[in-house]
Amino acid sequence: MSAPSTWHHGLVAEWWALFNTTGDEIAYYQGFVEAGQPALDAGCGAGRLLVPWLGVGLDVDGCDASADMIERCRERARSAGFEPTLFVQPLHELDPPRRYHTIVACGVLGLGSTRGQDEEALRRMHAALEPGGMLAIDIEVPWANAALWRRWTREERKRLPMPVREWGERRPAPDGSERALRTRTLSVDPLDQSAVLEIEAAKWMDDVLVAHEAHELTMRLYFPEELHLLLERAGFAGIEIRGGYDNAPPTPEHDFLVFVGRRR
Repeated sequence: MSAPSTWHHGLVAEWWALFNTTGDEIAYYQGFVEAGQPALDAGCGAGRLLVPWLGVGLDVDGCDASADMIERCRERARSAGFEPTLFVQPLHELDPPRRYHTIVACGVLGLGSTRGQDEEALRRMHAALEPGGMLAIDIEVPWANAALWRRWTREERKRLPMPVREWGERRPAPDGSERALRTRTLSVDPLDQSAVLEIEAAKWMDDVLVAHEAHELTMRLYFPEELHLLLERAGFAGIEIRGGYDNAPPTPEHDFLVFVGRRR
């Protein structure tokens, strides 16, 4: 299997570390970790979930496919006084230094990976759990992003790739720079349930563009029953589907669904 290709590198990793630091997922998944430790934040990125969990005394490790994201996570953890176990591994190559009672995989399935890699990732996470351990993993349902959902149609696919947009709002960073992102859809494959997206990140100092990067990401989309079957095939039992992130019964109005399964 080839290594996954993601856009979470360089300037994009810096953006995530600087500006993507909040969200309902932090407190929601914290409840799972509190119920069973040690825990792994699988696809921890720059530490959006992991560092707050460390701050309340939870025993949690982190892994990510991006070395840049792991470095941003390490910097944030150190600034808060922590030295967590962090390692660079895509989930389809997961081989952690210990076994876990809880694994959380928030917003990572299908990003920059093949379907075969995603299936292997589920098997690897199952193997990384202690007997009776629990995986909590989410998906954004394919119809949640209305603009992208429309592009599954033949008529809209003919319009791809989308044109490059103007830069949006520049956001100030602590180093005195200004940062901005812009994205566009390059292609959609309904048979593969995938889309290829492009993200551009830019950095200005004193209104002068000093850095610019462009990255592509293949995003594979999963329907709820499809993921349920994949989890069963990976060995998980007692699978529950919950509306995210409120533990309500799942409905078509939920943009995110959380799947909870256990290792026998």
